Amino acid sequence: MHMVNVHEAKTNLSKILIQIEKGETYLICRNGKPVADIIPHQQKQKRSIPHPLMSKIEINYDPTEDLTEDEWGEIE
Repeated sequence: MHMVNVHEAKTNLSKILIQIEKGETYLICRNGKPVADIIPHQQKQKRSIPHPLMSKIEINYDPTEDLTEDEWGEIE
């Protein structure tokens, strides 16, 4: 992790972004105190693609159906 002050980050933003694209991380400080972490962007995974293990799960009942008196059991 590289530590830079606000002025240096502002002056060298293009160079810093090139380094971040390569996987580097930066910590921006103001008066020696950390203010922000700059890390490479991570693409979100598409949720429309089903997980291979989840597609094997079978539910053999209606999970929205109310329970019967026997299924509730006794209340203590």
